[in-house]
Amino acid sequence: MKIKIAFLLAFISGIVSAQKTGFEKQLVIKDAEHKLPIAGVLVTYNNGNSHTHSETNGVVKINIKSLPDTLTFSHETYDDLKLVITNEENKNNVIFLEHKPFQLSEVSVVHSSFLSAITKVDLNKFPVNSAQDLLRKVPGLFIAQHAGGGKAEQLFLRGFDADHGTDVSVNVDGMPVNIVSHAHGQGYSDLHFVIPETVNNIDFGKGAYYMDRGDFNTAGYVDFKTFDKLNNSTIKLEGGSFNTKRILGMFNIMNDPSGKSGAYLAAEYNYSDGPFDVKQNFNRVNIFGKYNKWITDNDYFNIQFSTFNSSWNASGQIPERAVAEGIISRWGSIDPTEGGNTSRTNLQMNFKHIISSTEQIDAMAWYSKYNFNLFSNFTFYLNDKDHGDEIQQTDGRNIYGTELKYTKNFSTSNGTLDWISGIGFRNDDINTLQLNHVYHRDLLLDKLADVTGTETNMHAFTGVIWQTGKWTINPALRLDHFIFNMHDLLNLEQLPSEQSSEATRLSPKLNFSFAQNDNVMWFLKTGMGFHSNDMRVVVTNKDQKTLPYSIGGDFGVRLHPFSSLIITPTIWYLDLQQEFVYVGDEAVVEPSGKSRRYGADLGIRFQPFKNFYLNADINYSHARFIDEEKGQDYIPLAPIITSTGSANWDFLNGFSLGLQYRYMGARPATEDDSIRTKAYFVNDLMLSYNRQKWGANLQFSNLFNVKWNEAQFATETQLKNEPEPITDLTYTPGNPFGIKAGVYYKF
Repeated sequence: MKIKIAFLLAFISGIVSAQKTGFEKQLVIKDAEHKLPIAGVLVTYNNGNSHTHSETNGVVKINIKSLPDTLTFSHETYDDLKLVITNEENKNNVIFLEHKPFQLSEVSVVHSSFLSAITKVDLNKFPVNSAQDLLRKVPGLFIAQHAGGGKAEQLFLRGFDADHGTDVSVNVDGMPVNIVSHAHGQGYSDLHFVIPETVNNIDFGKGAYYMDRGDFNTAGYVDFKTFDKLNNSTIKLEGGSFNTKRILGMFNIMNDPSGKSGAYLAAEYNYSDGPFDVKQNFNRVNIFGKYNKWITDNDYFNIQFSTFNSSWNASGQIPERAVAEGIISRWGSIDPTEGGNTSRTNLQMNFKHIISSTEQIDAMAWYSKYNFNLFSNFTFYLNDKDHGDEIQQTDGRNIYGTELKYTKNFSTSNGTLDWISGIGFRNDDINTLQLNHVYHRDLLLDKLADVTGTETNMHAFTGVIWQTGKWTINPALRLDHFIFNMHDLLNLEQLPSEQSSEATRLSPKLNFSFAQNDNVMWFLKTGMGFHSNDMRVVVTNKDQKTLPYSIGGDFGVRLHPFSSLIITPTIWYLDLQQEFVYVGDEAVVEPSGKSRRYGADLGIRFQPFKNFYLNADINYSHARFIDEEKGQDYIPLAPIITSTGSANWDFLNGFSLGLQYRYMGARPATEDDSIRTKAYFVNDLMLSYNRQKWGANLQFSNLFNVKWNEAQFATETQLKNEPEPITDLTYTPGNPFGIKAGVYYKF
């Protein structure tokens, strides 16, 4: 009997312990991406019998009657989340909700995240599966590809032919992509280490108005933000025209339902022969991994790793006359041995410490190992009548960088004031930087340039964002100091003092915005920046302005006349003190003098129905050298009119049809406008079917099979049997009509 009583008492004690009653729990609910509090979240508890809503600061208080209990968090713009609580000691006091696909009606024109919200809508409506697709999502940014995904894309923005990134700052999760003093050109930005499906959002800005952006941020910047975690694992297979193949795997390794931690691994393989007579034999392998965790409610840690390796053959740029005279076909090549290989490995760590509700510290450190080897022939037989003019450009380096940022919020009687300050540095340890004259890749004929060196950029910035009434005022200062050390291996007699230089640039910024109401916001942005320069320019031109300043301004308005329409017209100007350019293909410096650019941008986003979305960006720019004689003052290859846009229609419960376009107008290819590039208008179509666990898509590139030239230059060239060199248009032909199909499965 005693045994039975003891057993009964133990059983009752266990029930009481498991069903402990009456304790209060306080939670803070935040956006998983922006880490901002969410108001109005419905929280059900006590097994669904009780409910409450989060306050404006994201705080919610609940009285739990018994354990275990399941809490359910619901909000119309966020995915539902369930959290099981088994005991009072549960330390999970911050809850992160994932945003559902954005609708245009949710975008606020007066919010600081307006630009990234716009691109978020664009990304959700028209998915991407290549680096080219990613870059085309940036409003106003136009690209051209030289080698079908082998080389970095050529970038155009606000009257700049930025080559591969000279005047556009490209970043991934805050880590710089641009390579300083690169073998192929200053600022070379190869984004191909990014797996497109891992990109969650795109942050961008035009002009040099941002305190936390320095080197390369002349025309603007773009920062690709990857997912912190995945909701599902995914396998995707694609194949199509020109023997194109792609396989993608994204694997959810850790996914804490509360959003406190996450880890995933992604990998892809790409192959294509391309449309050219010489098979491109393009191969690329990418691997990306990311782990992040809220160690405490106030401390966040992230580490991520990526690596890629790519190799390809290229048809190169061909002269118009060679095709017109039947020497080669449109898909032929003068030198069939062009091509190359490249690789980059990155390691990045981020740490955030929330000191209090009004201040926090963000720290980032990163390392990259980079190698590049490119074979090109731009002039054919101009310089060497026997072997041809093929060149080899090699680049090998280690890159280190860090940045520390402090943010403090003050509440005043007139509004709020955010004080933001930061310091950081970047160091490129360059062990190989060569330009060689070669024959068919294998035979070294002459070393044209061979240097090693280090380039260090130290920076600091401080500024405030003062919100008072309907006004937001943002004054800021940025300081950049560069140290250049170059060792010329072809001129060993140079003294150390002749191979080093330093330069400093102070860049003030002052921005205003006025929220007339919830649907209209005016803005004026002003600021100074600088034109980035190669160490081979700075060291050899010490007495000249080798870190020339830029000064510019934007004036515009964001209009949200009704929930389905957003219009953003802007006018802008930019003056540049000097445009020194190091021509990596020739190992020479070309100073181009003062320049002035001005123009207008118009962005339109229209969603008349929930399942139908239109967007368009139209850009005009006028670019001239200031000190040159009229008629001789054109800036070669500066874009005049560009436009991109798309239409997307979701129908029949899972089907989606998307049509996108890109237009590049004709522009001068020489200073006297005697040679002009050819305009083109190209359309792509995508049909997709998406279910919860699987889907398929069919893409039609260059839908109407137009004949267009993608990369275009005016170049002096000489063919094998020509008595004299000729300057005419050389180009890389744009891809013809092609089809690619894909399927994916989520698990």
